[in-house]
Amino acid sequence: MTLTTAHNAAPDQWTDARLLYALEEVVEKELNRHLNVAKDWMPHEYVPWSDGRNFDGPLGGEPWAPEDSKVTDIGRIALVVNLLTEDNLPSYHHEIASLFGRDGAWGTWVHRWTAEEGRHGIVMRDYLLTSRAVDPVELENFRMVHMSEGFESDNRHSMLHSVAYVAFQELATRISHRNTGHQSGDPVCDRMLARIATDENLHMIFYRNLLRSAFELAPDLTMCAVRDVVVNFRMPGHGMPGFERAAARMAIGGIYNLRIHHDDVLQPVLRHLKVLEIGGLGPEGLKAQEELGMYMGGLDSEARKFDERLAAREARRAARAGA
Repeated sequence: MTLTTAHNAAPDQWTDARLLYALEEVVEKELNRHLNVAKDWMPHEYVPWSDGRNFDGPLGGEPWAPEDSKVTDIGRIALVVNLLTEDNLPSYHHEIASLFGRDGAWGTWVHRWTAEEGRHGIVMRDYLLTSRAVDPVELENFRMVHMSEGFESDNRHSMLHSVAYVAFQELATRISHRNTGHQSGDPVCDRMLARIATDENLHMIFYRNLLRSAFELAPDLTMCAVRDVVVNFRMPGHGMPGFERAAARMAIGGIYNLRIHHDDVLQPVLRHLKVLEIGGLGPEGLKAQEELGMYMGGLDSEARKFDERLAAREARRAARAGA
């Protein structure tokens, strides 16, 4: 099926201000839908408080040791990355509040989203410290460095770039949390991250639906924004200490890698919105659509090569173990 686009106004007619105004009713509708389906939950209910004990310091407790942790090595790495990403919430709030505004339906959504995301950092840190899953000193040092640098979006071109980015990023975060829980080796951790992932999925749906409406209003501009975001996509935690090495470990560990990025993040959103089937585009939109299709094909090839390297690595490990 080919989507038709009756509202393809000239690109220069769509300023950010006009788009924000034109999408206000959609934001209100999606906000109301979100509030009807979202369920409030209490972070403290997901923390194993009875496992906690004092650390060394003013209270005279015991220093952290690796054997204190119940989670796997890959679980520790991913949990730190995921929490540090959540820690930068003040910077994320500043980014979207500055872009979307603090009034009307847009402002209500921005503040609601921030409040819901705040729970994620609360429950993750409480879990990590209470269960002694990670080194608390290292975690705090990383937090200070990461938050001191703040966060600046790669997608400062337009509000459409930001809407497109979060539509993919919220799903990527959901997938990362769920896979971290599965690989953590701790059912308590898995349950906590599953709850967080439920929030992230609802956030993704909000932005994905908003992106659909943007395609109806300004298909050429939206197609260009989606092309730019997909081709240059980076997770928001890319600037944290040791991110590249941690990301490599998470890729090998099956938490987030090229195959997951292609199959479980990019493709579902593109397919749901039928982005590569949209018709009625102007020259710039059509060019962006073609480039997007080519990029996805190339990414699939790269993911296949990654799969082959990973399979070969596992075969070598199995051979060594059997020797």
